[in-house]
Amino acid sequence: MRWGRRTQPVEVPTLLPRERVLAHAVAEDGSVLAGTRDALHLAPIGGAEPQRVPWQLVEAADWDAEASTFRVSEVGEWGAERPEHAYVLDEARLFLELVRERVTASIVLQRHVAVPGGGMRVIARRAPHGSSEVLWVYEYDAGVDPSDAAVREAAEAALAQAKDEVGPV
Repeated sequence: MRWGRRTQPVEVPTLLPRERVLAHAVAEDGSVLAGTRDALHLAPIGGAEPQRVPWQLVEAADWDAEASTFRVSEVGEWGAERPEHAYVLDEARLFLELVRERVTASIVLQRHVAVPGGGMRVIARRAPHGSSEVLWVYEYDAGVDPSDAAVREAAEAALAQAKDEVGPV
């Protein structure tokens, strides 16, 4: 996909060598959000550390058009609070299109399966450029107890089946 006109230069302290900004947005507070082929870059102002979040580690990205608010959550670890970020944006169409395309490109497989007490999703993600290892994660539905032996057994079986179907990637 071609992103049309060239983006204006922006300061993105987390860019890696040979990475270039494909689209960006400036938040109401002056924070800079930028997307490259490989990652979402968040450069908040006010003392917070800039971050580089590879697309395969973006769990969800949402746009609230009424509030002009972009929210992004990162893939987390069980029992730990999932990192989330929210920014009020203006004129963010190209940036939001890039985010949607890059996050979608990182999904290899996503499947909902039944487990005791509810369900869970088995998700396989990798960098959109395809040269990284696949990251396999579970997301349990509300009310599912992942410490239950029957849930763990069903989760392991679902993961094994998904890995078998996907094969070497």
